[in-house]
Amino acid sequence: MAKKVLICNPVADEAVEMLEEAGYEVDQEFGMSKEELTEKVPPYHAMVVRSSTKVREPTLDAAENLEVIGRPGIGLDNIDVEYAEEKGVAVHNTPTATTISVAELVMTHILASYRDIVAGTNSLREGEWIKSELASNEIYGKTLGVIGYGNIGQAVAERAHALGMDILAFDVLDIEDPEPAKMVDMDELIEKSDVITIHVPHNEHTHHLISDEEFEKMKDDAVLVDCARGGVVDEKALYDALKNDMIRFASKDVFAEEPPGDNPLFELDNFHATPHIGAQTEEGQIRAGTQAAEKIIEELD
Repeated sequence: MAKKVLICNPVADEAVEMLEEAGYEVDQEFGMSKEELTEKVPPYHAMVVRSSTKVREPTLDAAENLEVIGRPGIGLDNIDVEYAEEKGVAVHNTPTATTISVAELVMTHILASYRDIVAGTNSLREGEWIKSELASNEIYGKTLGVIGYGNIGQAVAERAHALGMDILAFDVLDIEDPEPAKMVDMDELIEKSDVITIHVPHNEHTHHLISDEEFEKMKDDAVLVDCARGGVVDEKALYDALKNDMIRFASKDVFAEEPPGDNPLFELDNFHATPHIGAQTEEGQIRAGTQAAEKIIEELD
């Protein structure tokens, strides 16, 4: 009898085809509640989940045949990884699949912040012509501070450096070959950077990593870009910093609450955002899905 794979969130067709061609019985059921998932999971040997599907202890206890969970993407905070591994369930993410996708979005946010793209578009939609009011700046020669110098942080640094930016970076790990960045401590990065981009997971150590104290140390014309995880930046402190002109501009792709609802940040002209689309490119999603499928096939064979 063929082993069974449950896909809980949409993935690239190429990933589904890989699993079916490997001889597995693949079912796709999206939008299940945690109770529905717990009831559904017992016969399955593998699961594919995105960030919106939570795999917690009750589900893992019910998953009597489960051998592997594939997570197309980076973050594993939606899965009780330690408990899964205690039960003999392997958990695999795809940490490099969407690196380019996220890095390109970060660069888009940086450039849009410096060149008033959103304000220019909105003014034109209102029938206005405010050319003289949108005198902006180049990023060439500016200093980019990268907090978290892993795969994505390094990819951003390479692209920014190619556009003429100087790069400072901070990471809790010892980075052997940080080029093109100069590794510095957190305070120096915050104080010297014209643009700061964040690339760390959200956990107890990084919760509100950027808050009032950090905003007070930033340049008053600094730009903050947050395409990491909701909760890393204290949104109340960010609002205060923007409202009081402590920094020049900020943009976010992630929020503590998603969707963000009536977030006061959206009242500000010096803020723009995207709805957590860092990994949402066709190319990135194909890589993420197929890499997750490959890991499942390795574990089940």
